Amino acid sequence: MADCLKKDKNLDFCTCTYTSCERQGACCDCIQYHLKSKQLPGCCFPPEAEKTYDRSFAAFARAWNL
Repeated sequence: MADCLKKDKNLDFCTCTYTSCERQGACCDCIQYHLKSKQLPGCCFPPEAEKTYDRSFAAFARAWNL
C-alpha cells in the first residue's frame, strides 16, 4: 500500500469502526480492496449498518431501502 498524503486528514471523517484495518484513511486503497471483494467500504453505510461489518452490495441496498 502506497503512502497516502491525505491519510491523516481522511481519518478525521473516516466512519469505519473496524479499528485494526490498515486501510483506514487511505480511501483509494480501501475502495479498491472492497470492490475487488464485491463489497463497498464502511463509509458508504449508515452508522448502524456499518457496525455489522456486512459490506455486501445487498447490505448496502437494505441499509438505504433501495
